[in-house]
Amino acid sequence: MKKEVLLTLAIAAVVCPVFSRNPSQYFSDADLILPGTYYYPEQWPAEQWERDIKNMVNLGFAFTHFGEFAWAAMEPEEGRYEFGWLDEAVRLAEKYGLKVIMCTPTPTPPAWLTAKHPDVLCVTGSGQRVQHGGRQQASWASDTYRGYVEKIVVQLAKRYGDHPAVIGWQIDNEPSHYSFSYEYSDNNTENFREWLRRKYKGDIDRLNRAWGTAFWSQTYNDFDQIEIPNPSRVAVKANPHAMLDFKRFTADIAADFVNFQYDLLRNRISPDQWITTNTMPGHPQVDPLRMNKLDFVTYTRYLVNGRHEGIGDLGFRISRPELLGWNNDFYRNIKGVTGVMEIQPGQINSGKFNPQTYPGAVRLWHYHIFAGGNRLVCHYRFRQPLAGCEQYHYGTMQTDGVSLSRTGREIVQFNEELKKLREVYDPKARRPRRLEKLRTAILVNPDNRWEMDFQPQTEQWSTANHYDKIYRVLKSLGVPVDVVEENVDLSQWPVVVPPAYQLIDSQLVHRWEEYARQGGHLVLTCRTGQKDRSAHLWEDKLAGPIYRLIGAEELYFDHLPGDQRALVEMDGKQYAWNNWGEIIAPDGTSEVWASHSDQFYCGAAAILNKRIGKGQVTYIGIDTDGGELERDVMRKVYAGKGEVFDLPRGIILEWRDGFWVGMNYTSEPYTFDVPAKARVIIGQAEVPAAGVIVWQD
Repeated sequence: MKKEVLLTLAIAAVVCPVFSRNPSQYFSDADLILPGTYYYPEQWPAEQWERDIKNMVNLGFAFTHFGEFAWAAMEPEEGRYEFGWLDEAVRLAEKYGLKVIMCTPTPTPPAWLTAKHPDVLCVTGSGQRVQHGGRQQASWASDTYRGYVEKIVVQLAKRYGDHPAVIGWQIDNEPSHYSFSYEYSDNNTENFREWLRRKYKGDIDRLNRAWGTAFWSQTYNDFDQIEIPNPSRVAVKANPHAMLDFKRFTADIAADFVNFQYDLLRNRISPDQWITTNTMPGHPQVDPLRMNKLDFVTYTRYLVNGRHEGIGDLGFRISRPELLGWNNDFYRNIKGVTGVMEIQPGQINSGKFNPQTYPGAVRLWHYHIFAGGNRLVCHYRFRQPLAGCEQYHYGTMQTDGVSLSRTGREIVQFNEELKKLREVYDPKARRPRRLEKLRTAILVNPDNRWEMDFQPQTEQWSTANHYDKIYRVLKSLGVPVDVVEENVDLSQWPVVVPPAYQLIDSQLVHRWEEYARQGGHLVLTCRTGQKDRSAHLWEDKLAGPIYRLIGAEELYFDHLPGDQRALVEMDGKQYAWNNWGEIIAPDGTSEVWASHSDQFYCGAAAILNKRIGKGQVTYIGIDTDGGELERDVMRKVYAGKGEVFDLPRGIILEWRDGFWVGMNYTSEPYTFDVPAKARVIIGQAEVPAAGVIVWQD
């Protein structure tokens, strides 16, 4: 058997964090947020470096990035290292007081490596080995590749691990395999088999039961018979339980690749240098919760690329607030610290189409990142490249290298305004009691999305859209939101919402019940509890394990054709739905909040509320398109807890460190209700499209 690369993999459902130190200690509270920019000295004449680095400092940037795509420049031939150019770049950064995030170059192995070892290259679902020449083309499961990774990372760590200009490290860049997502090489297949052996303790019968292989005569006699489930190559449909395990494995091995590099660095660098990576929220095959060794995790987000319609006529130039908001609230809660390591500085070249951003949009995003509690924000990139695959990707600077781009001026404006915020920052500021009473946690487990995305049951269903809608509803009420994994202490939040939590076990149901019994308000949505952790339906009534919790004795669900709508009624108001509707029989212990108004089940319950001990459980069995029903349900949930806001879609109000930050993602001006005694720091009450206001009470 090959050398095992999965010794450190965590295949248990519970992710146990590993802390090197409190990550907040790496940052000064008084700085609020550090602005940075990507720079690639290897892509520019050496005589321009000093000018560019000096300009970064003059424009208000606190740090830059070096190295993540520079393996060929660092090691032009196997074993021959060339760091003189990087030494000079770091020296110039230190000279002008610019801090450096040093990056491991592992997303882009050099040509000599892949030519010598073509087996390190990924294989796609069609069986094609990818060519050298892109990025993220190497298999994380390859021992050979990891051997070369170890050598270059160790060299970097020894050279810059105690350099005073280097404040932190970024491992890799956007760990993912991009367009082909999942990898089918022999390396990956062998490691998947080993992962399964570990999970099922070498018992093939145990795997057969978990995968339901008696169906369609899929029974395995040995782990070596197992191939990676490949939806594009099976005759009808891949086994859903095998698919779920493969997605878990993929997330595990991506995390293991990152954690492997963390160990190489942490043992060789200063404890004052932090280590992170930047994952992409749009790539669900990678789970940042599993990267448990990192000091903290950051993320990448591109917002205007022809894929996000936004709100109103201008929306495609501004995007939707959920794309930043959800990830701010998720990544911040992984280790208590996060940042946006990559945000677009303007027009890009990799979208469905690439429009100009609306004036103010880039600045708006920076404020949203600030308001979301991030400790750093970095845009990609300082200079627009003259050649290569990203020629049309804006930089802070235009192609001449010295003139600010249109949107670069917005970034510099934010850097200047940040100085004003720092001047009036009050370290004693505390979140208003009004908001404390409304704090809400959204629970997530990637298993749920992986499972439902593979078996949506209706073309109308989108797990991502359901999550976005629930989040959007909460933010429209102005409540503080934390997106957290399921094993946290739920008692911290007055309200907890696990949206469409399809995979459960008895322990989780017990925890939910105890949370409500002790005074919390649990809000469950449709599809919750229909399957166990192996994605089996229960040998019980559909979703039977949650019946006592929600006060039901039976339920079933319905879907409608895309052009039809059905109605439910709550408090004399009717709401239309199409995607997913559940028909619920109450057991007499719960109150019916909403009922179906038509179809053959007219009059049946659609939403229940049950009092348990000191708290309550609300079950929303309907998924609507616009979220009006869900919004009104949440208003009822918060009634008595505190006064909520009433914000139109696209209007965001956040509180951070004593600052209220109002943001307008809509296409029309909006006037915020600013208290008469408030001190306005940035902007004014009437905020234009893509505009911002900041005030202190």
